[in-house]
Amino acid sequence: MTSSETISPDSVNKAIEAALSWSDSHQSPEGYWIGLLETNCCMEAEWIMAMHFMGIDDDPMQPQVVQAILNQQRQDGSWEVYYKAPSGDINTTVECYAALKIAGFSIDHPVMVKARNWILERGGLSGIRVFTRYWLALIGEWPWEHTPMLPPEMIFQPLWFPFNIYNFSSWARATIMPLSILCCRRPSRPLPREKRLDELFPEGRENFDYRLKRKRGILSLDTLFLAADRLLNSYVSWPFHPFRETAISVVMDWIIKHQDADGVWGGIQPPLIYSLMALHTEGYLHNHPVMKKGLDAFKGHWSFEKNGGRYICASESIVWDTFLTMLAQLDCGLDVKSSESLLNALEWVLGKFITSRGDWQVKVKGVEPGAWAFERANTWYPDVDDTAVALIVLSRIRQTRELLPGAMFGEIAWQMSRALDWIDAMQCSNGGWAAFDRDNYGKLLTKIPFSDFGEALDPPSVDVTGHVLEAMGLMGRTIDHPVVMRALKYIAREQEKDGSWFGRWGVNYIYGTGAVLPGLAAVGADMRSTGVTHAADWLISHQNKDGGWGESCASYMDENFRGRGESTASQTAWALMALVSTGNHQYDNAIQKGIRWLLETQQKDGTWDEPWYTGTGFPGYGVGERTDLKRARKELAQGKELSRGFMINYNLYRHYFPLMALGRARKHLGMS
Repeated sequence: MTSSETISPDSVNKAIEAALSWSDSHQSPEGYWIGLLETNCCMEAEWIMAMHFMGIDDDPMQPQVVQAILNQQRQDGSWEVYYKAPSGDINTTVECYAALKIAGFSIDHPVMVKARNWILERGGLSGIRVFTRYWLALIGEWPWEHTPMLPPEMIFQPLWFPFNIYNFSSWARATIMPLSILCCRRPSRPLPREKRLDELFPEGRENFDYRLKRKRGILSLDTLFLAADRLLNSYVSWPFHPFRETAISVVMDWIIKHQDADGVWGGIQPPLIYSLMALHTEGYLHNHPVMKKGLDAFKGHWSFEKNGGRYICASESIVWDTFLTMLAQLDCGLDVKSSESLLNALEWVLGKFITSRGDWQVKVKGVEPGAWAFERANTWYPDVDDTAVALIVLSRIRQTRELLPGAMFGEIAWQMSRALDWIDAMQCSNGGWAAFDRDNYGKLLTKIPFSDFGEALDPPSVDVTGHVLEAMGLMGRTIDHPVVMRALKYIAREQEKDGSWFGRWGVNYIYGTGAVLPGLAAVGADMRSTGVTHAADWLISHQNKDGGWGESCASYMDENFRGRGESTASQTAWALMALVSTGNHQYDNAIQKGIRWLLETQQKDGTWDEPWYTGTGFPGYGVGERTDLKRARKELAQGKELSRGFMINYNLYRHYFPLMALGRARKHLGMS
């Protein structure tokens, strides 16, 4: 790039002003920001199947939910896990097919013909995951005895026992509890004859092999757990179950106790929808307060309209979006005196500080609750990542003490102190931080038949750890602090040979690297070290010709996609912030190119377009952390389509991350 092509400060300033204006215009009256959290059509299909199961056949939302499913069908007839995946997903496609059948679509409808042909061409129902089997069992299309058994007696297992519920990740635990009731009661509401799925059993149901498949040899753990599962399934039909009803009663109490104030469970879709069906199975009427709150959530903030369809949310990122928008404002030079929107947001987030008990306290003793969650009403599962970003924002705001009302400054100081103590207590034994729990490593849990989707564990990740270090650095901790030292050793061990870091909660190596480098800089690490230079060089080598950065979700299964993909606003921003954090002006040429790409792709209204999925729910490895892909390709029932994974398009990532990057790059280049 020649000097004549150098970006002018005026063009950067105008882009920032336009983006800040867009943020102000999209803030809620209460002070928060929230973007759509788009996932895949399992959400809509499962809602339709759940309404059928619970006997709610006339919900006025159904036509729009059906339209949402139709909107997302691929040309080949399938449905995918993420935008422009290399192929559709068998599980999502089967669930959508069943949902449309419930909604009244005939087998001759073109949508159904295309979907059915795609399913049958890929082996039909033989390869569907455990969760899809549960759904088919609930509508009478699959025998319950050929689904993995989750006995409610799990609730009585001691903490030291491997299969204690608190050894599972928080999201798995909240899902397992209601599923354990469904597994032992084995309820179903069969489809009417004309809506049954006979056509998906072309050789006849009597000739179909429903059994779970063994993944390894006869002497493997897989075989042992399959045998144990058969025993547990046969136990359901025994005449004597000495502790079963007591266990169900205890599980029901657990479920009711864990309902959030907004009617959801754990702030995510699986516990919400399975809990409602478990309650229904145990005789709770639709107008019971617990049921009504859960059902009403779907009609409120748990669904959104788009392109004539109504989409069901898998979660909501309201606290996360608000803190990150605030951080973008701060990066662009705003403060609580100059920005009414920032002050309003500050008042809102301070009111979301959680001081009540949570599941994490089962294993983490001796520290008072003090953290933030991802969602608006989830108090049982605060997370380290949101709390770290909260501390980054509040640390920056606290630096302008003279601009804050006295009472607010005191509240900020108290919350920050308590949250830092909580984060310290949540540090894992290897020096990193996980999202929700401490030392959630029990890989034996990943071998049971239930664990064939998503992640059953919540081990540490470098992206969460990087955010924690950034917060600690702003709060005065440096590389000499014992907590920081342990974290730095963990990060050093996790660096890839090519210099990048794996992204657990964002796609993928660009996200991991983009989280680590600012964290290292904040605690005073040597930003000219070999490790940092290696990481920055990796980013430079993966910059696209157009100046942006992009990485496909396929990188979770194919190393050829590491750091490779069409340029996106969010991933370009992560790369820019990582390079800026080094403080090294030798990267300024690449930074200028990245800025230029953001300026050229900014829309007239001040924001960016990003259909690509750059958020990660689950890579689908089972173990919840980076893995050997050669082994994974042999053992996991997924390819680049990520049929075990769960990918996310956070609709505000396209906005506040580019805004942060522009603000930080402007300062780095001396434009402000």
